[in-house]
Amino acid sequence: MTPSEWQGHPTKEQIEEFQTKNATLAEQAAEKAKDFYTRYPTHPKAAEAHKKELEMLRNAQMLGSNRKSAELAALEEQALNDPKLSEKERFDLRLRAFQRSVMTKQSEGHAAMLAEEEKGARGLIKDFPKRDEGYQILLQVASQSDGAQAKEIAKEIEASPASDQTKESAKGILRKMEALGKPLDIKFASVDGRDVDLAKMQGKVVLVDFWATWCGPCVAEVPNVKKTYEELHPKGFEIVGISFDQDKSKLEDFVKKQDMTWPQYFDGEGWGNKFGKQYGITGIPAMWLVDKKGNLRDMNARGGLDEKVQELLKE
Repeated sequence: MTPSEWQGHPTKEQIEEFQTKNATLAEQAAEKAKDFYTRYPTHPKAAEAHKKELEMLRNAQMLGSNRKSAELAALEEQALNDPKLSEKERFDLRLRAFQRSVMTKQSEGHAAMLAEEEKGARGLIKDFPKRDEGYQILLQVASQSDGAQAKEIAKEIEASPASDQTKESAKGILRKMEALGKPLDIKFASVDGRDVDLAKMQGKVVLVDFWATWCGPCVAEVPNVKKTYEELHPKGFEIVGISFDQDKSKLEDFVKKQDMTWPQYFDGEGWGNKFGKQYGITGIPAMWLVDKKGNLRDMNARGGLDEKVQELLKE
């Protein structure tokens, strides 16, 4: 349990110290489990001890310790060689190993993690061609990749034996890539009754904000978005919200409480949101900028929003 003296507000140093301590405890627990099944190999709980050792070593690595990574890899390899293992159990073992391999690249940056994720996804697809998870992971790689690579991977998924849902998402990414530099076909009646048509907003710089009240990172962006809006709205900056919420009253209450005065689209479909599907939105917040001519110019406006809007306003 976390220390009560933190009172829910630990420092970064306290969290790191706490995780290090728990990683050590997990490693000690793994050693005790191994000691048990080594001493009593025929005991009714020997098999459970084997599983517990694997579980504790995984926990230790998740908490940031790599001291037992070789032992963990050996145990998982041993488990994979068990002929009694079901396909699902085999897949789960491979998936966990894949997830850890991605995390080992964290210190090298996002590009290294993405490359490792693509490599792992292709390995899963090769060994488990009938399972959709590998294609779903590859789809995530496409959604986080730039231009040509995103298109290439999305086309590959579209032509693969992936599920119809995953293929449809891949088509969405292709539509999203094709949208850059062109006008967006977004027209709707907002939750407060206003008619919104991007085609009629030429002469303005418009932020199209794909978001939801249940999305933590989206909510965290609200103060920054509001600040930019209040500063630059008089100069021709507008915002159009595309909500992925499923509860209309919750959306309305949140928008009112936060004094978000710009229009919001709502259809209650969550990830099935009309414009989300149309433009291949697979993760939120997604913040797009449309220039004064009505063309989509930036699909990653979350970083440096204020500066990007000011530059477009100058055009």
